[in-house]
Amino acid sequence: MKNVIINGADDAPNRVLLAHGAGAGMEHAVMASLAKGLADKHIQVIRFEFPFMQKTRLDGRRRPPDRAPALLACWQDMAAQFAHPRLFLAGKSLGGRMASLVVDKLRADELRMNELEAEEPAAKGLILLGFPFTPPNKPEQFRGEHLANLMTPTLLIQGERDNFGNKAAVQNYDLSPQIQTMWVTDGDHSFSPRKASGTNLDQNLSAIVAAMRSFILER
Repeated sequence: MKNVIINGADDAPNRVLLAHGAGAGMEHAVMASLAKGLADKHIQVIRFEFPFMQKTRLDGRRRPPDRAPALLACWQDMAAQFAHPRLFLAGKSLGGRMASLVVDKLRADELRMNELEAEEPAAKGLILLGFPFTPPNKPEQFRGEHLANLMTPTLLIQGERDNFGNKAAVQNYDLSPQIQTMWVTDGDHSFSPRKASGTNLDQNLSAIVAAMRSFILER
């Protein structure tokens, strides 16, 4: 299928749909490292792109993200196309934010359909990779209100010094008890640490992959 990259076995018992952020597509080095590191015979990872990034890929012209309704519709379409008994939604920044706005609806739809004896699978979990709680230096523009009531088991992976939501700020936010948080050592919004931190990007990405794997296999 166009506009997707698949890593891992087709018959893997777990499937992860992975969406990109606002500034880089599914082939970005961090996206590729996470997908390839996570994928194996137990976990299949499917990366996809939103319509605005598909257009950029065609003509090379950078665009702002699509409006929320189009992004949410894309997520719902992908979840339907790649339905799986153990489906996990994951997204970097914008991709994760949009996933968090649709994941509970997928679970509610499944419950309703099951009452009608249907077998529609829903997301078993959500992975947020660098959630954009606020734009840099604009704490008044908070975009995580809905996370207080999230019902889906969620792994939030956040850099300790992410300028869209650092450790000091996020620890004061009202988050659902369904959310468990992994702090990436000295990581910025792309999980890169400073040289003096004692770690590097590859080590941080390896730690993220390990956390994602544990979260998926323990559900």
